[in-house]
Amino acid sequence: MQGITTCWVVVGLGVIVSLIGWYVGGYWGAGILGFGLAHILLGALNMFRPAIKPGEQQ
Repeated sequence: MQGITTCWVVVGLGVIVSLIGWYVGGYWGAGILGFGLAHILLGALNMFRPAIKPGEQQ
């Protein structure tokens, strides 16, 4: 799987988890919602990170 595809999968799963947390409600729902929102944020941030190919040095 390519890097950008992985990012979109993480963002998509974050959206699904966030919606589940929204509908659960209460303390459990808030935790699930936060977990999903963190995945959306980290997946989006990962899209802007430069890719490093194997064998390259920084």
